[in-house]
Amino acid sequence: MTLAIVLAAGTPAAGLTTATGEPLADRLADQLRRAGADEVRFAATLDELAALADAATGPLLITGTDLVAHTAVLRHLATSPVGPTVALVLTDPPVPGRTAVREERGQVVDAGPLDALDGDATGVFGGALRVGVDDRPTLAAAARAAAVAGPGSAVDRLFAGLAALGTLIFAQRVRLLVAHRVDDDAGLVAAEAAVTAVDEDRAELRLSVKEKDDFFSTYFVSTWSPYLVRVAARLRLTPTGVTVISVLFALAAAVLFGVGGRLALVSGAVLLYLGFVLDCVDGQLARYTRNFSAWGGWLDTMADRAKEYLVYAGLGFGVSHAGLGNGWALAIAAMTLQTVRHMTDTWYGVLHDEAARRPRPTAGVSGGIGDRLNAASTRVQADTGSLSYWLKRTVVFPIGERWALIALTVALFNPLVSLIAVLVWGALAFAYTGALRTLRARWMWVPVLDTVDATLHRDDGPLVRRLPVVRPMGPLTLSVIAALGPAALLVAALWSDTPDGLRWAVPVALLVLLAGGLGAGAAHNGPLDWLVPAALRAAEYLFAIAVGVVGDAPGWLIFGYVFVLTVHHYDLTARLEKRQAAPPLHAATLGWDGRSVLLTLVAIAGIVSIGMATLGAYLLVVFVASVVLAWFVRPSRGARASAAPVGAGGAVPR
Repeated sequence: MTLAIVLAAGTPAAGLTTATGEPLADRLADQLRRAGADEVRFAATLDELAALADAATGPLLITGTDLVAHTAVLRHLATSPVGPTVALVLTDPPVPGRTAVREERGQVVDAGPLDALDGDATGVFGGALRVGVDDRPTLAAAARAAAVAGPGSAVDRLFAGLAALGTLIFAQRVRLLVAHRVDDDAGLVAAEAAVTAVDEDRAELRLSVKEKDDFFSTYFVSTWSPYLVRVAARLRLTPTGVTVISVLFALAAAVLFGVGGRLALVSGAVLLYLGFVLDCVDGQLARYTRNFSAWGGWLDTMADRAKEYLVYAGLGFGVSHAGLGNGWALAIAAMTLQTVRHMTDTWYGVLHDEAARRPRPTAGVSGGIGDRLNAASTRVQADTGSLSYWLKRTVVFPIGERWALIALTVALFNPLVSLIAVLVWGALAFAYTGALRTLRARWMWVPVLDTVDATLHRDDGPLVRRLPVVRPMGPLTLSVIAALGPAALLVAALWSDTPDGLRWAVPVALLVLLAGGLGAGAAHNGPLDWLVPAALRAAEYLFAIAVGVVGDAPGWLIFGYVFVLTVHHYDLTARLEKRQAAPPLHAATLGWDGRSVLLTLVAIAGIVSIGMATLGAYLLVVFVASVVLAWFVRPSRGARASAAPVGAGGAVPR
């Protein structure tokens, strides 16, 4: 149950009336109801607000009496999926008594009088905020402290006090719609005229498109996808339904890529493009209808990767089927590279968000080249539409560009060219982003793995948890060493005419792999320890691929096994982005160490294909059962999207 509170204390707008003679406070109360509030209460003082917060059972919507805005602005605030506590932030010029805001990556990192901010202001508080359930006690404490904090707008003092207590607050910006805070009749008339001049529904449709998207999505999808959004809304399709349709399109494209022949390849390319359009439409539909859910966000994340890797499988089969080479090897390489890249993307996003909330504590220390790179990146990102802006967004090879490259190359050439193009651009993008992020990470320096369950996101099993800790080397160094043994075994197996003769080397590679577990119990507080999960993913995948090659397992089976591993790891990533608990059956997945020990045993026994198929099927069953338990049998656990999401560059719940 959402309680809305209209706070009238300390504002000259308390007695203003609208053009129809209705008190502005009463109109705000009506708008809050239409925005989704179950109950609206008025508070004359901050002490009254604190009492209401203490008695509330759900989230709170709080506004002053000086806000003139479209109802959609309040509805967006009430339904924002970015975090449990969200504040309206405007670009209006700051005035005395109003709270200025400094934000980074969508998070409010400082709030207060303009001359008291630690850095330049990026906006002003818009006089309205939504407070999550877990932040209600902090809100009550901030209200009681602000009640005796002097003159000025009570809602401004409340917000500044809430921020000062360390509450994680996300900024809700107003785009295309109108929101202004007013102090007198002249300001009220001007603000109402601005609201009337904007078609609210048309603006909401345009707002369904991301403000900053990638080049291909911006110019080849979002120019016409809003028309599909409106049709889908009229047909009462849900975002999840659109996601399922997009998966079917991608699956059909993958089948056509495997069939081969010019007509099939061109048709597959068209279906792939349309599938990507629908992939954009599901999120746009969620934003347009405000139909967000933790399940939808999780499914969208998982479906994106499943679709892409199914396409890789279709391309790999098509290469082998046409006799153009070992397509499965290329598909496995593309999937492994992309997954490791995504792991670094996710954890770098966590690092960046934590750095925004917790600046480097060492006073007087310069960030050096990392500081300069961060400043340069900020300038480029601010220059939207420039050549440097689009180059920066394109060179990292985002999903729109990947799907466009696949569609073009497979339609004009063949699946072999497509997979090679994906691998080359993906490797270059990985090298580029990895180098720059490593330098910038030293500037940010935040022990991100100390802020979450490191054991869960390392995916450690019971074996490595019992290994001694080698502290001098550090977890990242040990994780990189862990990948070297499987990499050497894979190279030797690929070059050998009789890879089966290398069965004796599998236990040796396993021992090197397990070196990564020697850092499991150590503090992950190094400046580059955010790379540990990606390094462990690479180590396990390389080991599985090497065992498959040594055991002469068919390419499709190795691909399928690694695919199941990626599904498991993307589940952990999706949960990380939403700060959710471990999957219900996580312990049954055995950890990267347990799975690798089992593969070693089947390699020694000479039954790699049987063992890999059995273990892969087992992990898939565990994954499906875990999904059912988390989202359907025990939905209250799986649906905790009210916890603060991290990694702003990652998926957003819908």
